[in-house]
Amino acid sequence: MNTLSTDKKLSVIASLLEGSSVRSTERMTGVHRDTICRLLVDVGDHCGDIMDSRMRNLHCGFIQADEIWCYVGKKDRRFRDGDSPEWGSQWVFVAMDEETKLVPVYTVGKRTEETTWYFVNDLAERLSTRVQLTTDGFVFYQRHVEDAFGSEVDFAQLIKLYGEYGQHDSEAKYSPNPIREVISRVRTGDPDPDRICTSHIERQNLTMRMQMRRFTRLTNAFSKKLTNLKAACTLHFAHYNFCRVHSSLRVTPAMAAGITSRVWELGELTRKCLN
Repeated sequence: MNTLSTDKKLSVIASLLEGSSVRSTERMTGVHRDTICRLLVDVGDHCGDIMDSRMRNLHCGFIQADEIWCYVGKKDRRFRDGDSPEWGSQWVFVAMDEETKLVPVYTVGKRTEETTWYFVNDLAERLSTRVQLTTDGFVFYQRHVEDAFGSEVDFAQLIKLYGEYGQHDSEAKYSPNPIREVISRVRTGDPDPDRICTSHIERQNLTMRMQMRRFTRLTNAFSKKLTNLKAACTLHFAHYNFCRVHSSLRVTPAMAAGITSRVWELGELTRKCLN
């Protein structure tokens, strides 16, 4: 990896950020896939340091949180005794500010109480003002939001009830089951009923699936190592926050949130790893 030029490294990173797989990036750039993965992990570690240091004392108004599914190595139904505990389903817990589109916190892990605890507490530590928080109906949110925020949060859950499997025709067999009912539950404080919503974070899930090949459904692209998955997520969110101008804001989320005053270039975001 040290023999690659700065321009070659940038072209590899840019390809990954545009949703290309590791193997297609290998074909386009001529860089071996093992080298691409090592570069991804190196850049991911650096971007993680930037996210950790910059996402502090945030003034967010309306936070939405959700989880997005993927898998490492193999799907759960093919899991066998002796397989790595990192394999199987992994979930990315993501929080986003509705107004600035900033993603201050994300956590990669199993969909468990432990991961939920880490995610919620990490979010609480980075906020400096009272927020309205909306999540889906995942059972562990209620307990850990109360522990992490106390009474200093307006918290509601949006619970969606879906129809039974097989209630849509064969032409829509890959579509999600139809939503039968949406139930809003106020858990803490006095949230604005008109702002109890998860639509924005669910749109962010689509952005992730479009920009990271390993999240694309109905393909053979998936993460082979948990380390690579975490690095890809870190690179994606750092680039999304600091480098990518949001179409509705006309600025980057970091600019809208007052974290920076300008659009970062990709080379600036990854400079430490390019030398």
